[in-house]
Parts: sequence; C-alpha cells; structure tokens
Amino acid sequence: MGRFQQVRASLQRAYQAGRDSVRTARAARELEARSAEAFGPVVTEAEPPPPPPPPPAPVHPSTTSRDDADVPYSLRISAAWSWRLVVLAIAVYGVVQVIGILRFVVIPLAIALLLTALLAPAVGWLLRARLHRTLAVVVVMICGLAAVAGTLTLVVNEFVSGAPQLGADAAKGIRQIQNWLQTGPLHLSDAQIDTYVNEAQSWITDNSTRFTSVGLATAATVAEIVTGALLVLFSTFFFLRDGRKIWRFIVRLFPVGARWRMDDAGQASWGALGSYVRATVLVAFIDAVGIGIALVICRIPFSFALAALVFLGAFIPIVGATLSGAVAVLVALVAQGPIVALIVLGAVIGVQQLEGHVLQPLIMGRAVAIHPLAVIVGIASGVVIAGIVGALIAVPLIAVLNTAIRRLNKRRPPSIPPGVEVISTRG
Repeated sequence: MGRFQQVRASLQRAYQAGRDSVRTARAARELEARSAEAFGPVVTEAEPPPPPPPPPAPVHPSTTSRDDADVPYSLRISAAWSWRLVVLAIAVYGVVQVIGILRFVVIPLAIALLLTALLAPAVGWLLRARLHRTLAVVVVMICGLAAVAGTLTLVVNEFVSGAPQLGADAAKGIRQIQNWLQTGPLHLSDAQIDTYVNEAQSWITDNSTRFTSVGLATAATVAEIVTGALLVLFSTFFFLRDGRKIWRFIVRLFPVGARWRMDDAGQASWGALGSYVRATVLVAFIDAVGIGIALVICRIPFSFALAALVFLGAFIPIVGATLSGAVAVLVALVAQGPIVALIVLGAVIGVQQLEGHVLQPLIMGRAVAIHPLAVIVGIASGVVIAGIVGALIAVPLIAVLNTAIRRLNKRRPPSIPPGVEVISTRG
C-alpha cells in the first residue's frame, strides 16, 4: 500500500467517525425531547412569570402627546378656535391700521376702481369701433368729466339763484316757530325767548376759536381733496388702459399652483363689482328722476340740486337714501309748509319702497345680493375708518370679498385626462 492510499484511508476513517458522532448527538437530543414531553421539565426553583405590559392609553387622533390626551376634547377645540380667532383679529386690526395710515392713497385708488368698473363698458364699445385703447380711454374720461362739471354747474347756479328766497322762507319759518312757542302749549314769554337767543349767540362767540380752527382744517381738507382727485384721475386712466397687465402682474406674485384659482376669483369679483356699480348708478338715476319730478310738481326750490343729492345719496345703501330724502322734506317744509312737506315725504317713501322691493332685486339680482345686516355693519365700519368716502366704498368692497370667497371655496369636479370616456358620474 502506497502513501497516497494510507492518507485516503485515514480521511475516510475520520469522516466516518464525524458522522457517527453527529448521529449519536442527534439521537441523544431526540431522546431528551421525548423524555421532557412525557415527564415535564424538572425545575429546581419555580420563578413567577413576568407581568404583562400595561395596555397603551387611548389617544385621540387630534392629540400629539400624552398630555393632550389628558385635556378634555371640548377644551382643546375651544383653545384651538380661540388662538386662531385671536391671530385673525390681530391680522384684521393690522390691515385696518395700515389702511388708516395710507387712507389718502387707498381711498383714491378705491374710488378709481369704482370709476373703472363704471367706465369699462364704454371703453369696450370704443375698442370694438376700432379705436386705439389710449384714445378710447381719453375720450371716455373727457366725456365723464364734462358730465360731472355740467351737473355741478347747474347745481351751483340753481343754488345761487334760489338762496335768497330760501333764506326769506327760513326766516319766515323761524318767526312762525317763535309765535308757536308763545301761543302754543309751552307759553314762553318774549323775555325767555330772548334769553335763549342770547345764550346761543354767546355760545357762538365763545367758540369762535374752535370755528376758526375748523375753517383752517377745512382748508387743509380742500387741499387733500384736490390731491386725491388728481390721484383718482391718473389711477382711473391707467386702470382703464393697463388694467389687464396690472392684474396679470399681481397674479404672478402668487405660487404657480394658486394662480389659476386667484385669477378665476379675481375675474368673478371684477364682474360682480362692475354689475354692482352699474346697477347702483341706474337705481340712483331712477330715484333722482322720481323724487325730482315730485319736487318740480310741488314747486320746491332747488329741485335739481335736491335730485342730484338724492342721486349721490343712493350710492350709500339704506342710509344715503334716508338722509337725502330727509333733506328734501325739510326744504319742502321751509318753502311750502307742512302739507306740501307731507306730500314730498310720501313721494320719497314711495320711490324708496319701489327701489328696495323692485329695482334692487330686479337689476342687481342674486350675484351681488348682500344681507342688510352686512350692509349696515359695513357702512358703520367705513364711516369710522374713512368718513363719508368709507361709507361709499364699504358696500362694494363687501360685495367683492363675498364673491371672491365664494369662488375660492367653490368645489370643482376633478379634472379628467384627455382621451378618457366618462360612462357615468353617479356612484
């Protein structure tokens, strides 16, 4: 036997010995397992099993920690609403403060937007007539300024011509009041009436400094009005000429995903503003014509001026019509007496009822319909912030915001990829 065969035999013996040891160990383990199943394990010291872990505390989906779960749900919701409302109130207050600081710029821009919404259809007609945009805007603005200047000229001329007669009628009315105070239920004597008149005169004398300061403030106000009027003219011109470019620039300031929604809401709001302004002008014109005819029939002085006042007052819903009608009734009372004043009052009430129940719903429709409470609150807020001009622009602003918020919150159906045929949209 050679050396190679000896090595081979040794390897075979070693391999066979390893297999025998593995088989022996496996047999021993199987025997031990069968013994454990038959007799059970032999434990020298019995130890108690570990306690099960405690179940996790129930956590509401709106909580983020264990502390939140210990707070009642109603309290957490109330706190969440509270701090959000506080943040919103602070933001609104900040916006109002900024508007108050920049009111000499914001108010003319708002008036320019109203005029732009009013004059835009006329510019569109001239553009369809193949006129250049700049020339069309200039023509429309010149015609508008001519109409305003002509109306003011007629009002001033009528006031100048009728002021002496109205003063005489007012003096006559004061004498009638004095006679009523003496012969009426009060039975005041001449000495008592003279005492009251002297007190009124002394009060005017004592407050002459205040009246002088008011005059100086009025002069400053006139300068502000002139500056604001120039800003209104320039802003209206550029809004009419470059309004679309300005709006596209504003839309580009928003994120890409929100641009189409902002553009859609802006277009809808602009349409609502245009409808509101044109409908208000038409309703105001009808009011002015109706009340003006009644004043002419009753031969009330300043009929055209009062009709113009009614026209301007109609731009302030509810409040403006009431105040302008009261002025017309007061002038009728001074000029023609109580009977004619009652007739004018009936005419004013009839025209206003026609406006509120027929013209407003018919002309404006539901697109710009606003609840009366919102109108009153908006007018009051506008008066507090910016006076009469604030009352003029408050309601259009509410109409625009109402339309924009509704359009932004409107749910749209999901977009359908091209080439997909829709069988049914019902679930």
